[in-house]
Amino acid sequence: QVEVVESGGRLVQAGGSLRLSCAASTRTFSSYAMGWFRQAPGKEREFVAAISSTDGITSYPSSVKGRFTISRDNAENTVYLQMNSLKPEDTAVYYCNAGKTAGAAILWYDYWGQGTRVTVSS
Repeated sequence: QVEVVESGGRLVQAGGSLRLSCAASTRTFSSYAMGWFRQAPGKEREFVAAISSTDGITSYPSSVKGRFTISRDNAENTVYLQMNSLKPEDTAVYYCNAGKTAGAAILWYDYWGQGTRVTVSS
């Protein structure tokens, strides 16, 4: 069982930056692919970013590519999501997750956090 806990969400103005953190409680953190998803009110949960376990390969959807960066610190069992040039449409609850395979499919992830809320004002 892996517990993941997100933090860092808050209200930010459009154009601003924010860094989310996700701490995982496992001794084998480096063996997990990590991802971020988000869910806006009334919308389905959508993929935001992923990073593989072994070689740190990252992936993003076109909606955030070039603005968001996922990274991981295996020594600290933490994954980060740096978000720049934020837009009102980035407003959502952001979820961190851990799984065997990095990518956009929700079913690839076995463990999910409770989420952290990001609100981008215009």
